[in-house]
Parts: sequence; C-alpha cells; structure tokens
Amino acid sequence: MRGMTKKTSSAATSAQHITVINMGCSKNLVDSERLAGQLEALGFKVDFDREPPRGSVVVVNTCGFIGDAKEESVLVLLKLAEQRRRRRIRGLYAMGCLTERYRDELREEIPELDGIYGKFDWTGIVEAIRDKGNHAATEKLPECGRKLSTPPYQAYIKISEGCNRFCAYCAIPLITGRIHSRTIDDIEAEVKALVADGVREFNIICQDLSSYGRDLPGASAEPLAELLERLAVIPGVEMIRLHYAYPADFPYGILPVMARHDNICKYLDIALQHIDDEVLTAMRRHIDAAGTRELLARIRREVPGIHLRTTMMVGFPGETDEAFRNLLDFVQEARFERLGAFTYSEEEGTYAAQHLPDTIPAEVKQERLEELLALQDEIAAEIQQQEVGRTLRVIIDAKAEDGHYFGRTEFDSPDVDYIVNVSSSETLQPGDIRQVLITGCAAYGLDGVTVS
Repeated sequence: MRGMTKKTSSAATSAQHITVINMGCSKNLVDSERLAGQLEALGFKVDFDREPPRGSVVVVNTCGFIGDAKEESVLVLLKLAEQRRRRRIRGLYAMGCLTERYRDELREEIPELDGIYGKFDWTGIVEAIRDKGNHAATEKLPECGRKLSTPPYQAYIKISEGCNRFCAYCAIPLITGRIHSRTIDDIEAEVKALVADGVREFNIICQDLSSYGRDLPGASAEPLAELLERLAVIPGVEMIRLHYAYPADFPYGILPVMARHDNICKYLDIALQHIDDEVLTAMRRHIDAAGTRELLARIRREVPGIHLRTTMMVGFPGETDEAFRNLLDFVQEARFERLGAFTYSEEEGTYAAQHLPDTIPAEVKQERLEELLALQDEIAAEIQQQEVGRTLRVIIDAKAEDGHYFGRTEFDSPDVDYIVNVSSSETLQPGDIRQVLITGCAAYGLDGVTVS
C-alpha cells in the first residue's frame, strides 16, 4: 500500500529516477504499481510518465493480448531503445505479457534492453536495479506494497491471475496459465490498508470473475459472493465495481449481494462476444444463445437498475452474414447500457489460429464493426435520455476550467465509460461522492446538478 512505500533504505541515496510505463489493461497496471511500490520502498523516485525524463531508468510493462496491443508495446520499446543507444536514458527493462511469450525474440531484436522479465518474474527488475548501486545489493527486498498511479481515492484490486477457459481466439491462458486466486483474507487486508490511505472507490478486476476462488482449497460454494460480503462491510468502502465476468458458470450468488449493498455498484462488465450459436460454439464459449438470454434476464431481474457493459467480436472465422444479423438483432433486443466491440485478429498459438482459417476480408470485418457501433450509438443515446430527471450517485474526478466538475456515476468505470458534467453551488474535491440530478444528456455523457 502507499503507506508501505516510504523510504526505508539508504541504498538509493543517488535518488535515481525510475519511470514505469504501463501498456494494456488494468490488471497490468496493478503489477506496475506493485513494482513501483517496491522500488520506492528502496528509496528510488518513481513515476508513471509516458515521456521519461533524461537520465532515468525505464521499465515498460508490455501487453500481448491482441495484434494492435503487441505492436504498440514493440513500438514503445523501439523508441526507448533509440534513447538508450543515445544515452538519453540510463537503463531499459521490459516485463509483462508480451515478454512472457516472446522473450527470446525481443532479446534478439532489441539488444538495448538491460533486462527482460515476464509476467510473473518481474521482481527480478527490482533486484537488478537495486544491485546496480554500490551498496544496494546488501539490502533486503521490501514487501510488495503499491504506489498508486490512479487518483488517490481510487484503486484496482486484482483478485486472481490466469484463466481456465481457453476460448478459441484468446492467448491469455497461454500467457498467464491457469487461474490462481488470491485468498479472501489477503484481498480484504489490501482493501483495508488502501482505505486507511484514503481510497474509497474499488474496481475489482481479473480475467474471469466467474471462476474466482474455485481453485482455493476449502473454498465455499460461492467464493465471489463471500468476498463481496466481506468487502462491502469495510468502513470507508464507498464504491465496489465488478469487471470481467464470464457468462458460462456465472456465480449467481453475487446477485443478492449486489442488490443488498448500496456500495456495490449496480454495474457488471460481462463480455459476451457473440450470440449466434454456431459462432459461440466455434469460439468455445461454453454457452449458447438461449443460455445467454436466460443469464441476462436473471441478472436484470435480481438486481433492478443494473447497468451492463459487454464486449462483442465481429469477423470471427465462420461468421456468416446471417450470424452477424443475429448479433445485431440481439444487441437491439438486449439494449446494453455500455458496449464495446472489436474485429477478430488471429493470435499465434490459439485454437482458432491453428484450426479455423481467417478468411473473412478485413474490409468486411470493419464494415460489420462500424454497423454494430452505429446501432449501439442509437441505443446509448436512448438510454442516456432516460437518465434525465433521475438522481444518481456521482464520484467527482476533476474540476473544469469553467467551474463545472467532471464525474462518473456508479455505472461508469474509469477511463472506459461515460462522464457527467456536474454543476454545484459548493466547492467539490476529487473523490467526493454526491447525489446529482441529471438535467441533460448526450449519447455518451450527462449533465447534472448536485442536490442536498
């Protein structure tokens, strides 16, 4: 925790500057924050700037999820390698998902890297940086605290690593291995420590929420529900938001817990990917269209007012025009409050890459993506209009130059969802939570005024 990252060592008296650059998802971000916490505990100055200052040592936490993310990580590394050659920066290290899969290739292609570490051995970076000092090698590595890169009232809580699903298109299990859950006691202790440091908004993340805890010895029948019950009653926890449930084997026990506790946001991120039965079977998603519809109906029935975020994929091998029309019809029917979409890209080593030829032309994939997103734009605008006149709980993020404030409802995750433009007669601070009367809307934003 931030309270654990005070200078405890004289080893870094040179005040060496470390820049950590995080690529990819919020799960990666937690690892970057833990790395930064260990480095600061040794006395180094650490920041998360994308443009490292001259003379700093740079650590890049890479992403290897899909082609575009891998390319972005490589481009960042190449740019920094040039700075390393010119001695503008003093060191360059890489870690994370891309290095876990392509360590040898990166070592050959980017010799300027001072060290390459994977998804799980990144603590070696701390040792390498520490041991460069004349006296640091004698220092014991600190416990794994965190230096938050998020605003001080907000934190991501990673509750497990890995995935057992092996969807046909996804390389994540190949990178992270099978699921490994943290214990409830461990997570609870982390949340309590963060609350003591002023955090009040907690975004729960992992690759597969639905499988959380089932790998733990002696786990209850509903470990995720048990975890949420424990976190919801911690004093100072004001928002808990859930990310990345899997539709098959959904943990229905969480629904009454969500309905019962006001500080558990009525929000769920659950990636469905598709609705056509043949596509779902080819994707190896372990659920069909009927099961998906039953799942959504039960979630909305047991948690009134819940807002659902989902992700859809277009252009998967074998997706016919009819299958795509089925997807459009489903999105129109389900009326998701939040929806993202992307085109299929073949990932090395996956079942789809080995067995399902990628024959759908890129232009067809793009046309389908644009049509789907245009439909969602219409749905989102209608849903946002329905929010006008309601009073919603909003957390304040920043003050605008015109005196208004930017905030998010409980239905909006940081950086991915919508913004509320808030007017208030009182002075607000980032992290304040207020009741806001919604007075106007746009497709992806709201206007409102605080009410007493």
